Amino acid sequence: MDLQEFVSKFFDCLDDVPAIDSSTEFKYLDSWSSMNVLLVIAMVDAEYGVQIDGDDIRKADTIEDLFVRVKELKG
Repeated sequence: MDLQEFVSKFFDCLDDVPAIDSSTEFKYLDSWSSMNVLLVIAMVDAEYGVQIDGDDIRKADTIEDLFVRVKELKG
C-alpha cells in the first residue's frame, strides 16, 4: 500500500480540485460533500478491501491520516 497511490485514488473521488497531496485537509475543500464521503468509502472498499465509515473520515484531518487508518484496518 503506497501513500502516493492512495492520494491519486482519493483525488479521483473529487470534483473541481486543482491538486492535492497527503497533507491536504480534505474536509475544508470547497467541493467536499457527502457524495465525496460515499465515493471515498466505496473506493477504499474496492481498491483495498477495507471497510471504513463516516467516523473514520470524521476523525481524519488529512488524506495521510485516512491512509494510516486504512493501513491499520488492512493489517
